[in-house]
Formats: sequence, C-alpha cells, structure tokens
Amino acid sequence: MATRWFRKLQHSKEGRRGPRSWKPSFFSSFSPSWKWTRLSFRFSLVDDPWSSFSPSPASSSAADANFDGFGAMEKEGEEEGAAGVERGYPVEIRPGSTRIGWIGVGVMGGAMAARLLAAGYDLTVYARTPSKAAGLAGAGARLAASPAAAAAASDVVFTMVGHPADVRAALLDPASGALAALPRGGVLVDCTSSDPALARAVAAAARAKGCWAVDAPVSGGDVGAREGTLAILAGGDERVVAWLAPLLGRLGRATWMGAPGTGQSAKIANQIAVAGAVVGAAEAASFARAAGLDAATFMEAVGAGAAGSRVAEIFGRRMVERDFASGGFVEYMVKDLGMALGRGVEEAEEEEEDDDDDAKEKGAVVVLPGAALFQKLFLGMVANGDGKLGMQGVITVIERMNGL
Repeated sequence: MATRWFRKLQHSKEGRRGPRSWKPSFFSSFSPSWKWTRLSFRFSLVDDPWSSFSPSPASSSAADANFDGFGAMEKEGEEEGAAGVERGYPVEIRPGSTRIGWIGVGVMGGAMAARLLAAGYDLTVYARTPSKAAGLAGAGARLAASPAAAAAASDVVFTMVGHPADVRAALLDPASGALAALPRGGVLVDCTSSDPALARAVAAAARAKGCWAVDAPVSGGDVGAREGTLAILAGGDERVVAWLAPLLGRLGRATWMGAPGTGQSAKIANQIAVAGAVVGAAEAASFARAAGLDAATFMEAVGAGAAGSRVAEIFGRRMVERDFASGGFVEYMVKDLGMALGRGVEEAEEEEEDDDDDAKEKGAVVVLPGAALFQKLFLGMVANGDGKLGMQGVITVIERMNGL
C-alpha cells in the first residue's frame, strides 16, 4: 500500500516538490493525503521510483560520479519520465555497511547512539569529554578526535549537543566542523533542540557542498532515548527524511514536518506544552502537600483522570520521589523557551534578510505569556545553582515560594 502511495506521489507535480499547504493541528496531524505519522516509516523505498534520489553512503564511488542534486534529477525526470532517471540511489541503509558518525554523547545522545550501535551500524563517535564515550567504545564504536574526523569516516552524521552555539561549532566550523569533512552526498541529522534559523543555515551550507541536512529534534526524554520511543520532529527534504527511515525508526517515531527549520519550530512548540505540564504537576503536588495529602497517593489517583499524562507520569513520579537527576538539563528548557520568546536566538538569525514579512516564520511575533512565566520559574532553578538538574526540580522553586 505504501509503495502504491509513493508511486502515485512520484508522478504528481506536487509529489516532487512537496505539498504547498498544510493543515497541522497541535503536534503532528496532517491533511488526510499525507500520513507520515500513521505510516511511521514502516516501509522501504529501495524498490520505489524515489530510489533514484541522491543521498547515498559516501563509500559508494558511484554516488560521487552521479550526484547532481534533487533539483537536477527532478528536471531530468520531467524531461524523460521517472524511468529515465538512473535507478539505484540512494543506496539502501543497512547495518554493517552504512557508516554512522555521532557527535555528542550526553544523557540523550549516548543512549541514542547506543541503539544504533546495538543494531549493527558502524559507529564513529566524537565526545568533547572522551570519558563519556567509554561505554560506546567498549561496545565497538571508534572514537574520533574532532567532529570533522567523525564525519570523514561517515555517510550519515548525527549531532546531539546542548546549545545552538554548539551545533554551529560542531557542524560549520571551517577547520573542525563535520560539514567540512563530510563526503559529497553525505547527510547531517541534527537532533539538538536548536534555532530554526540555524537549521536553515546548516541546510543551505550542506546543499552548497552537495550534501543534505535534516533538523530532527526529539521529545521523550532519557526514557524514550533508551527505549527507542522518541518522537522525532523532522525538517528538511521529504525524500531525505524518508531515506533515513531505518535509522530514525531505531530511535523512535519520525514525523516529517516540512522544509528545513520546521522540525526545530515543532520542537519549540512541544517544549511550551511540556513546560506547562511540568509546572502544572509541580503546583498540583505542592498544593496537595500543603493541604495535608499524601503526594504519592494524590498523583496516582489523578493519573487515571483528565490530569493524567505522560509528563505527569514521568516527571510527577520523580517529584514525589525527590529524584531530580536530569532527564534533560533544565538549562536546556530555559534555552528552548527563550527561542519561543525570541530571546537569545542564535546569531544565525542575523544572517537572514531582515524582512518584516518573514517575522512570523521566524517565530518572533507570537505572544506567549505562559511560556514567559514558565521560563522565569525554571530560571529560578538555574539561579539556585540547579541548572544541571532535570526540569522536575521546578517543584523546589514552588516549595520555596510557599515555605514548604
């Protein structure tokens, strides 16, 4: 069924360029004819007409010889028909043959990289703190001295670092960045929660070199990273995202959001919702405690009703157990909410033309009073020296405000 759907799409003008209009509801609903979420990448593109597009493992000499970009291949297809385009690209992603580079092995990145390594993929890792990669090295991964060194030995390079500035350094530094050494036809996949404008800049830089870039931030925390149940919000060329399905499917459930940068915009929206739910759980637990209720009993009781959610289940339980170990540093949530509020946005924003008509696309004009309040509460944790704790620690801020 999926193959027939793709064949129909390949022969439509809209299919080659992607839909012009979308009707997303909150998170990841699309118009009825575009059901990426429902399909969840449970298909193969190898025998499909789209197998002629170019991102292919850099180890294939044919990739360099024939790589001409999607635009050129679309033109050729228009003139000769889909059958006129030489078949065989992309080379199928396979454990044991596809080479993966991984930059950033913290709480999230380390668990995600471990899942790809366990699936049999050839893995080269770069970590600013080499000791954090010791477990991966012991399981068979190779260690690289720089992002560039990791990329030089890879077909697909993932990044999972902390801040937009880290993404810029890891990918775009002319001396040590991954893009500088990535072989032609290679693909960058940035899983960091970062700036949409920077994602667009990385995508443009990759195209200029004959490579591709996808922004694919994730949601699901440390539990989702370990279990491979992350929600992956992907922005970039639709066909590149589809080609990455074997890798993304190992990490979670991927949804194509649209053009470069849209994955990051979706993640920022996700973080607004998560922040509100975490603060709500913290306030509810604090009120219950002040009212003389047993917090654990309360959280369990309301979990079966309308107040129940995955956020309440994971973070509410950690609040009750006083487990504030990070599932993602609260300072990262401060960063994400800052991007939603237009504060501290990466300097990549300055590289784009300052056009008032583009303001909404850049996410700079939305009034978010709730997000502003959530950020102040999380900043309270940072001010108390708790920036490296998980966001569930915001309950300590609420408790201090109430003398609990």
